[in-house]
This record gives sequence, structure tokens and C-alpha cells, in this order.
Amino acid sequence: VQLQASGGGLVQAGGSLRLSCGATGLTLDYYAVGWFRQAPGKEREAIVCRSSTDRKTYYANTNYANSVKDRFTFSGDNAKNTVHLQMNSLKPEDTAIYYCAAGSRVILSEYARPRGYDYWGQGTQVTVSS
Repeated sequence: VQLQASGGGLVQAGGSLRLSCGATGLTLDYYAVGWFRQAPGKEREAIVCRSSTDRKTYYANTNYANSVKDRFTFSGDNAKNTVHLQMNSLKPEDTAIYYCAAGSRVILSEYARPRGYDYWGQGTQVTVSS
């Protein structure tokens, strides 16, 4: 099983990036899939998760996740076994390594906890310059 995150890069403030997470060895649609970020010197934190049961997306209840709800959008492409994170109106504080993760037993009350996920992508660096 492998998750491959891509799409990061260097962008100016106000720009956009589209992160992708492709999977081999599992079907993402059957799993809870989350996007996480880890900024320099900080712990890994959840941004958004798509539930495997109701297929809805849930943003983490954190200050950062609340700040991106209107700028970041989760989407999935079942035909390509890939999910995306569309990131618009990027800000310097969005600079971080972004990870995708998949879990088969992620319960809704714990979707924001990294430990609940079984598989992780390698991370993709997003750098936003001011």
C-alpha cells in the first residue's frame, strides 16, 4: 500500500495550488481520507477529512482549519483513485508540509487525530512567499 502526495511548491501569497494524493494497493473511496499539515516546529495537525461512511468532508475544529474552510476544498476522483486539496488565496502562514492519510477504522469523533490513520503519504512541501 502506498499513498503518493504531490502538487506542492513555491507560490506567492494570493496564489493557488492543487495537491493530489494517489493510492496504490487500496481504494481510497473505501477509506476515511484526511489532509494534514505540519508547519516548522509544530505538531502535525488535521485540516479536513472525508468520512468513509457518509462521504462528507469535515474540517478540523482548530483555528487553522477554521481559517482555511473558505479557501481549501477537498475533492475525490474515484476513477483515478486520487483525492485533491484545492488551496486558494494562499497565505504565508499556510507554509508547511502537507500530508494525506487513509484509515479504515477512523471514527468521526477522532478524524482529526493522526494516530487513527493507517497509511500516510510522504508529504509535499508548500511554501507561500509574501
